[in-house]
Amino acid sequence: MRYAKRVDQNQDQVISALRAAGAYVWVIGLPVDLLVGYKGHTFLVEVKNGPRKRLTPLQADFFESWSGSTLARVDSPEAALRMIGILKNE
Repeated sequence: MRYAKRVDQNQDQVISALRAAGAYVWVIGLPVDLLVGYKGHTFLVEVKNGPRKRLTPLQADFFESWSGSTLARVDSPEAALRMIGILKNE
């Protein structure tokens, strides 16, 4: 089994913001960082520390191939809250 090599520095803040908003968050590590449930919706979430940080080859393949429910890449607590609909796009 493969394990995530590093956790992005902002992952704890993203998790805290989602949980404070009432989301259920499970850290899964691979192929993406988080499994999030919110108001009957499921989100698979990859947390990156900044918009320029690249996906790993495994993650890029997963993003390209995924055909299930919402798959998102977030780089801040605000982006995570926009993903679940708490904050509106600016």
